[in-house]
Amino acid sequence: MVKSASSPVTITVSSAGKESGSRSMGLTSPIPRRASISSSASPLGGGGNRRASSGGRYSSTTKDDPIEEMNSEFVSYTVHIPPTPDHRSISASQTSLSEGGKDGLKLEPERSFISGTIFTGGYNSVTRGHVIDCSLEKPDTMKSGLICGMRGCDEKVVQGQCECGFKICRDCYLDCVGSGGGRCPGCKEPYKDASDGDDDEDDISSEEEEEEEEDQAFPLPSIADFKLDKRLSLVKSFKGQNHQPDFDHTRWLFETKGTYGYGNAVWPKDGYEAGSGTNGFEHLPDFAERCKRPLTRKVGVSAAILSPYRLLIILRLVALSFFLTWRIRHPNRDAMWLWGMSITCELWFAFSWVLDQLPKLCPVNRITDLSVLKQRFESPNLRNPKGRSDLPGIDVFVSTADPEKEPPLVTANTILSILAVDYPVEKLACYLSDDGGALLTFEALAETASFARIWVPFCRKHDIHPRNPEAYFGQKRDFLKNKVRLDFVRERRRVKREYDEFKVRINSLPDSIRRRSDAYNAHEEIRAKKKQMEMGDNLSDPIKIPKATWMSDGSHWPGTWASAESDHSKGDHAGIIQVMLAPPNAEPLYGAEADGENLIDTTEVDIRLPMLVYVSREKRPGYDHNKKAGAMNALVRTSAIMSNGPFILNLDCDHYVYNSLALREGMCFMLDRGGDRICYVQFPQRFEGIDPNDRYANHNTVFFDVSMRALDGLQGPMYVGTGCIFRRTALYGFSPPRATEHHGWFGRRKIKLTLRKPKVTKKAEDEMVVPINGENNDDDDADIESLLLPKRFGNSTSLASSIPVAEYQGRLLQDVQGKGNKGRPAGSLAVPREPLDAAIVAEAISVISCFYEDKTEWGKRVGWIYGSVTEDVVTGYRMHNRGWRSIYCVTKKDAFRGTAPINLTDRLHQVLRWATGSVEIFFSRNNALFASHRMKFLQRVAYFNVGMYPFTSMFLLVYCILPAVSLFSGQFIVQSLSVTFLIFLLAITITLCLLAILEIKWSGITLHDWWRNEQFWLIGGTSAHPAAVLQGLLKVIAGVDISFTLTSKSATPDDGDDEFADLYVVKWSFLMVPPITIMMVNMIAIAVGVARTMYSMFPQWSKLVGGVFFSFWVLCHLYPFAKGLMGRRGKVPTIVFVWSGLLSIIVSLLWVYINPPSGGRQDLMKFQFP
Repeated sequence: MVKSASSPVTITVSSAGKESGSRSMGLTSPIPRRASISSSASPLGGGGNRRASSGGRYSSTTKDDPIEEMNSEFVSYTVHIPPTPDHRSISASQTSLSEGGKDGLKLEPERSFISGTIFTGGYNSVTRGHVIDCSLEKPDTMKSGLICGMRGCDEKVVQGQCECGFKICRDCYLDCVGSGGGRCPGCKEPYKDASDGDDDEDDISSEEEEEEEEDQAFPLPSIADFKLDKRLSLVKSFKGQNHQPDFDHTRWLFETKGTYGYGNAVWPKDGYEAGSGTNGFEHLPDFAERCKRPLTRKVGVSAAILSPYRLLIILRLVALSFFLTWRIRHPNRDAMWLWGMSITCELWFAFSWVLDQLPKLCPVNRITDLSVLKQRFESPNLRNPKGRSDLPGIDVFVSTADPEKEPPLVTANTILSILAVDYPVEKLACYLSDDGGALLTFEALAETASFARIWVPFCRKHDIHPRNPEAYFGQKRDFLKNKVRLDFVRERRRVKREYDEFKVRINSLPDSIRRRSDAYNAHEEIRAKKKQMEMGDNLSDPIKIPKATWMSDGSHWPGTWASAESDHSKGDHAGIIQVMLAPPNAEPLYGAEADGENLIDTTEVDIRLPMLVYVSREKRPGYDHNKKAGAMNALVRTSAIMSNGPFILNLDCDHYVYNSLALREGMCFMLDRGGDRICYVQFPQRFEGIDPNDRYANHNTVFFDVSMRALDGLQGPMYVGTGCIFRRTALYGFSPPRATEHHGWFGRRKIKLTLRKPKVTKKAEDEMVVPINGENNDDDDADIESLLLPKRFGNSTSLASSIPVAEYQGRLLQDVQGKGNKGRPAGSLAVPREPLDAAIVAEAISVISCFYEDKTEWGKRVGWIYGSVTEDVVTGYRMHNRGWRSIYCVTKKDAFRGTAPINLTDRLHQVLRWATGSVEIFFSRNNALFASHRMKFLQRVAYFNVGMYPFTSMFLLVYCILPAVSLFSGQFIVQSLSVTFLIFLLAITITLCLLAILEIKWSGITLHDWWRNEQFWLIGGTSAHPAAVLQGLLKVIAGVDISFTLTSKSATPDDGDDEFADLYVVKWSFLMVPPITIMMVNMIAIAVGVARTMYSMFPQWSKLVGGVFFSFWVLCHLYPFAKGLMGRRGKVPTIVFVWSGLLSIIVSLLWVYINPPSGGRQDLMKFQFP
């Protein structure tokens, strides 16, 4: 039992079997992170005595206080530590680990105490760490210091052959002397003991070989591997205490291919031969050019397209104004009710079109330059001589809630694509939030971590794209394209076979868990029966044994059980954290040659993996857990303590990384000049598994390629819930360093503010400024902000201390930031991470407890915002309202790809949830009408339209019925089809088509995409949107809570299965009733109108043509909906006919009652018994 005075956390660590591990590395941080529990109190510390129990479990206690009793001042958490499914014994014990730490031995980075421990926490219970065996830990495969450094050779080293200390065996040395020109493979200098007489011949004969070998870099030894020579020049390192005290300048010149002479003399490019520069000499490098070149560039839309586009918007607006004026001045005296309904709908449609069209006036495109990013942040310089990555860290969040609706195999492929992304391994951390607390997800993640040791090196070695194994192996193109390695086909075949076995293991996990749990539960019943017999109790008395879910090590799963029990149900379970993959070391780690244990040759591949963490927050009855937003906020707090990356990427479990360079492209915007004002970089959503015709507009290209590009020209795109890189300090609710207020008409008068200089401008009441450590501030505002941090972020001191660290790491470089602004020096992040120990993980357990957010601003101002089912839009709106701006990053190759529901019912429920969230936004203080002056006028219009668009459905329902009413009654919305009416109608239609063509031109979408979007706009507007308005009004007026339906993710189809089988499944929903009614009524009305006109003595063909034309317009838009009801074989479900017939009869009877035949109304009002 361990307690800390600085944090109300009590830890008890227990282990089963042999324990092993080492202190793995934590986060890069220029400011030390203060853990709430001292390292001496952690299970890895050397202090204290350990008392072992008979069951192999122990508790760490002190001499004076063997067991501390629970005090009311402390909140306790339970930490159980079950294993991952495939655990093997680990050689070293934890006792030897602590002793090795005392003796100063170097601990292996892959053997981590943390990665072999599962931590769980709960309300009023003790925090226990259960150490388990873990098969994910593998021995270090690096070559020993006494083995030859030549590739493919493992002979013993012969010492003293060269002054550079390059390790070489006798045979390889003789080969180099005999056929290698007598030169050392490491430093390229001739060996001293080679004969002088052969030098001239060797130089001539090996001249061509030297040219081939001079680009091959061989590993040089470290300073400690050989005795220092007096002639070597060593300078003192200016880096931290954790680094080597001596800096080998010769080694640095060799590794970076550096040369002397720049600034002192002009050196020839190739010896003394003629080069490409002036007079045969190389041009002087421009060292300042690297700082001046931008990382990103904004490319505007061509004026030849944009100018006519804006002109057409104005012309259509004028045409609409004249048309509506004419309609109001020329009512239909014969059917005023019909004219009144139509003109009301048309006025609303015009208003809605203006709201939708105004934000599209300034579309832009953006491009990035990844070569500049690599040169600026990953090239050697004075502060970073080894060229380590100076990029900031990124924490990746993946959220899942139900393994039944979100298949574990889909989530596993997403995790694998993240672990294999092209970003510095030590700067990346992946967190999986399992909001259901399911053992199936936990064990699937453990299997994923095991398979990642094969998949990630394979991707790095052969440059595999995409790095989702299911998507890669399912490609129908030639996989040999651009592959030059001879071993690619053999290794691909091996990895493919291993992945097939991995899929079998994942898919068999549900049955495996069920059988295992049944066996353990039966064993528990037998033990209970025996105990009952030994106690002499009545055997007929029933024994209540809970049907638990068991882990593979024979312990209870602390999360959700299959049969819900107290403390083990979806809404009532402890918090769980397990580090599946420990944080990697800063130095690259190369693998071994292919053998019986290694499927592929990784001698030239870095085999390190990013940190992978499983998180399931605590849930208890009586607490509002706030759905996905609450889960994401729990991940924000957990990651702040464990890795504290200054940037956060969030992905849905079905959205995988398709472009491995996507993170680098996003960071180009964050780290470029002016990037400190960017709160997030949003990527477009791209989808797979959608039918080729895109029947229900699942690609949603009009929104992602038209509306979002246009918003990028204003203050930035909206946040759409996934595929977004956040700045952590922006998520914390802090204001940007600079902002602009827009006053006057349409925000034309601008006032620039510097928000991090409180003396210059007066802060608003709700302004939050990042507390910056280590800076002299005479103003007391910084102290006030620091004192308010516990109130806003909770009582975790580790979380509060991580905030200025994240702010510092997210700054721009000093040479980019500009004068008067705070930046960080180059190379400040190129340092190893801090250790990650049990105390830090235990503190992370405390911040995911169910009561941590009480009396804090989490969900109100900090993190994802609560109170709406569309928390993504609200969160982005709050950031824009504080003056931040966002960026839309459209890459040449899709950044992320996911799945979308192709079934009609699932698609309608998805749209219903979005529209319901919009209605909630409209009736809340997040309505754009109450936005601050820091939001641009057109950006405010766009957000206002987000809350307004569901209400258009009420007018759309009426307008879709009007053609049928017109045909039934023989009237029309106008007195007659005059030439003026037709000209206005033609002008409005032509301008709409021309606008669509120009939008297609500058956005890159197709005409098919635009038409599908128009069709589903009417389908959703007559089905899901009216229901959303009704639900929103019920919540506002009656306080009825809105239920959240999780969108089902399509599982990976097996070989031979139809990929689009779900498209033809008909699932009945009441959302289908309004569109079916509209279709049936319009079809009946067309038949009635045609029959009436043909048999009329005075036919009115103009009114018939007008009514039939608009009815046909409605039916054309509803065609995909009708096709979806037919299913695969074109058979309409019986329930469709029943509902359609009943509704048609009701509508017909109502119409006969409202407009009876002449002279028949009095008879209808009378009723007599026969």
